[in-house]
Amino acid sequence: MVDLLDRWRAAARGAGARPDPGTTRAGEQLVARWREPHRHYHTLAHLTAVLDVVDKHADLAGRADVVRLAAWFHDAVYDPRAVGDVNERDSAALAETVLTGLGVPAVTVAEVHRLVLLTAGHSVAPGDRDGALLCDADLAVLAAPSARYASYTAAIRREYAHVPEPAFRAGRAAVLTGLLALPALFRSPPLASRWEVPARDNVRRELTSLTGEPESAG
Repeated sequence: MVDLLDRWRAAARGAGARPDPGTTRAGEQLVARWREPHRHYHTLAHLTAVLDVVDKHADLAGRADVVRLAAWFHDAVYDPRAVGDVNERDSAALAETVLTGLGVPAVTVAEVHRLVLLTAGHSVAPGDRDGALLCDADLAVLAAPSARYASYTAAIRREYAHVPEPAFRAGRAAVLTGLLALPALFRSPPLASRWEVPARDNVRRELTSLTGEPESAG
């Protein structure tokens, strides 16, 4: 917890926030959001995993601290009952409110807002280094070893425990089909070279388990 708040304060300062107690309070409030009891995958563990990828590959970003802030906010609002991109839009709006209140420059606030919205569909324009790193970090779990991937899918199912099994299978299959339709799951070349193939293999296997129909490799 203390280490995580240190990482939040460092990113906020690096992006231009005022060095005052409000920054710590904002971080504590964000941590509380990530600890909400209805979360099973979108937890502090996921946030930490995303931040770890960003830190390890910060050289791929234009402004790594801005990407770190976007990571903090990208699932800060998470309601499994929300439809479409409501969670991402609400998370982006929260980022705008909080960061403006901390004195972060408006142009940086707007960039964090933009980056958070990208995580709704993970569709990143060519040359968008910061968007690529954030989305790659967010999707890194897709390339995990089979046991960890199974834990991830089980946690997602728990978050959607209110959804009947047939509806969950259909909805999850639609999400996976959308991911496979992306030109690439990972855009940063060093990450794509390691993660693209295992991620697509994991997603195809899960999709087959949900639908019983093998997904084309094309």
